[in-house]
Amino acid sequence: MAMGSEEKEYYTISELASEFEISTRTIRYYEEIGLLSPKRTSGNQRIFTKKDRAKLKLILRGKRLGFSLEEIKEMIEIYDTAGEPEQIRLALKYGEKKLKEIDEKINELQLLKEDLLTLRDMLLNRLKELGVDT
Repeated sequence: MAMGSEEKEYYTISELASEFEISTRTIRYYEEIGLLSPKRTSGNQRIFTKKDRAKLKLILRGKRLGFSLEEIKEMIEIYDTAGEPEQIRLALKYGEKKLKEIDEKINELQLLKEDLLTLRDMLLNRLKELGVDT
């Protein structure tokens, strides 16, 4: 991340894209779907506030944790309407759902691994029966 970026009052789309290593198109998309709402200069250039930067950071963290953009949007909006406690409750709810999904995927992968190990053993045994080196 760029040094000293947190002291700035406003950011351009290029500065944020560079800082967070994402494309300007991604930031424009987040604006299109209502996750970000930057101000505009008289020349119609987007300018992002510290709050916009913080939202972008939350969006990217949420994406990294596997939340959908709709879930992220809901968590951001609930903060603005119901406050931090409700945002925390919603984040916990979505987090629990995500943990359950991860556990299910781990179980599926474990079963797949066991199936592949069984198949490998069967194939190795068949090669031995045929008198072929492995």
